[in-house]
Amino acid sequence: MKQDWTGRELELDVGAVAHGGHCVSRVEGRVVFVRHALPGERVVARVTEDAGKSFCRADAVRVLRASEDRVTPPCPVAGPGLCGGCDWQHATPAAQRALKAAVVAEQLERLAGITWPVEVEDLPGGALRWRTRVRFVAGRDGRPGLRAHRSHRVIPLEDCPITARAAAGAGLARRARPGGEVEVTEDAAGTVHVRRDGRQLRGGLAAERAAGRDWRLAAHGFWQVHPEAAETFAAVVGEWAAAATGARAWDLYAGVGLFASVLAEQVGPAGSVLAVESGRRAVADGERNLAELPQVQWRCGRVEDVLSDPDTGDARADVVVLDPPRKGAGREVVEAIAAAGAERVVYVACDPAALARDVATFAQHGYRLQRLRAFDAFPMTHHVECLALLVR
Repeated sequence: MKQDWTGRELELDVGAVAHGGHCVSRVEGRVVFVRHALPGERVVARVTEDAGKSFCRADAVRVLRASEDRVTPPCPVAGPGLCGGCDWQHATPAAQRALKAAVVAEQLERLAGITWPVEVEDLPGGALRWRTRVRFVAGRDGRPGLRAHRSHRVIPLEDCPITARAAAGAGLARRARPGGEVEVTEDAAGTVHVRRDGRQLRGGLAAERAAGRDWRLAAHGFWQVHPEAAETFAAVVGEWAAAATGARAWDLYAGVGLFASVLAEQVGPAGSVLAVESGRRAVADGERNLAELPQVQWRCGRVEDVLSDPDTGDARADVVVLDPPRKGAGREVVEAIAAAGAERVVYVACDPAALARDVATFAQHGYRLQRLRAFDAFPMTHHVECLALLVR
C-alpha cells in the first residue's frame, strides 16, 4: 500500500547536510529530507511532499534542540512554507560555508571516487545585498515576489535582503500581470535596469568591470550575479590556464567572453581562442567587447554541435576553459576536449554534482583533478561555485 505522510509531524534527529539545501534524517526506515534544520538538531518536522517512495520532504516547524550555528533569519519570509529563494538564512555565514564544503566533498567522493578536502571561501561584501540580478514574479494580485519552495505559489515581498538595495526597490515597486516577471539588474556603475514581461522599462545596456577591462552587455543577459565573482573567477582562471604565447585555447559556454579575454591576453596575437556560446546576443556583445583581439574567434551554437562540426577549424587545443550550465558539460563535450589533446582544463561549475560527474568522465580519459577552489558566490542559498583544474 502506498505511503503518504503529507501533513504528518515527525519528531526527529537531523543528520548530515545533503545537496539541495536540506539535511537528511530517517524515520521508520524512510529517508526524510528536512529543510530549515541544521545537522545535530532535534526538530519537529511537518511532511510537505510524499510521493510514496523511499523518501519524503519536510520542513522543520519547531526546534527542540538547536545547533550553536542557528541564528534568526534576517528575512521575515525565510521560513517553512514561505519564500523558496534562500536555504540557509537560519545558519551563520561560516556554518553555511561549512555546509556547502561538506556537500562538494560528498559529491566528489560519491560520484567521482575522489577524497578531497574542501574549503568554501567567502567573497567580499557580506551575506546580504550581494545579488545584483534578480527575477521577481507577480502573484494573483499583481504584487511581485518569489515562489515558495517547489511551488508555483508566489510569496509577495516588501524587500529581498540578499538583493542589492536599489535593485530590490525598483523591482518590488512595480506591479505586473499575474504570473508576469520583473527582471532587475544593478550594474557596476550603480545603474538599475528593469524589464517587465520582456519590455525594457529602464536602461538595457549594463556596464561591468572585470579582468582589467570595461564591459558593455545586455543588462539581463549572462553575467555573474555576485559583484565580486567575475573578477575573482577571471583571476583564478588566468592563473590555472597559464596558456603559453602562441597556444590554442578554447572558451566553452563563453557568455560575453570574460574568460576568452583572459586567454587572449595569454596566447597573444600568434595564438588563438575559440569562444563558443549558444546565445546570439551574448556572442554579439562578446564580439563588440573583444573587437581589438582578433585572436578570439566566435562560434554561435551549442557546444556539442560546434565541436563536432568539421568546419569549426583546428580541432586541437592546448588549454580549455569551460563554464557549463547547471546540468554540466556531459560526456560528449568531455570526450571532445580529451580528443583535442588539451593538457590543462579549467572547469567553472555552479553545481557540485554535475562537476563530480564530469570529473569522473575526465578521469576515464586520463585527466586528474589537480586544484579545486570553492566560493560562496550565493550566500544564504545552497548554491556554491567551484573552479577545478584538471591535467593530463
